[in-house]
Amino acid sequence: MINVNVFSEEKAWSKRLKNKNLFFKKICKALPKKYQFSNKKVSFSLLLSNNKNIKKLNKNFRNKNKSTDILSFPLSKKIKISKNTYLGDVVISYEYLDKPNSNNLKLFKEKVIKLFIHGFLHLLGFDHRKDKDYYKMLREEDILYKRVKSKLN
Repeated sequence: MINVNVFSEEKAWSKRLKNKNLFFKKICKALPKKYQFSNKKVSFSLLLSNNKNIKKLNKNFRNKNKSTDILSFPLSKKIKISKNTYLGDVVISYEYLDKPNSNNLKLFKEKVIKLFIHGFLHLLGFDHRKDKDYYKMLREEDILYKRVKSKLN
């Protein structure tokens, strides 16, 4: 079973996602079986943040002095899923998702799901530094997104 521990340091998230824990739990339950890790306890943390704080993290950990949509911090480069595995941390910026501010709720949630999946795959060792890795990750993201979207609708 996969468990996501959701933390929020940006109040605006609560305006769009009334029950953040339940929302992300539903996404995890909608993932294909191979990502549900049956009979195992797999977890990671998700911080719902803002541009100001994600910029600080991006500067401190990636030496890039700018805000970004998402950051992933895998616990290790090679993931071995055992009985009890902590994958790492994901941080998502609210302002990046809510552009333009006129986003309707459905579009906002779709963007959140896509970014959440992107960060989750990074924790599992997917990357997009090389073209072949980029396309591999993009395909997997697309498969997961379609699966989650069909299960949540």
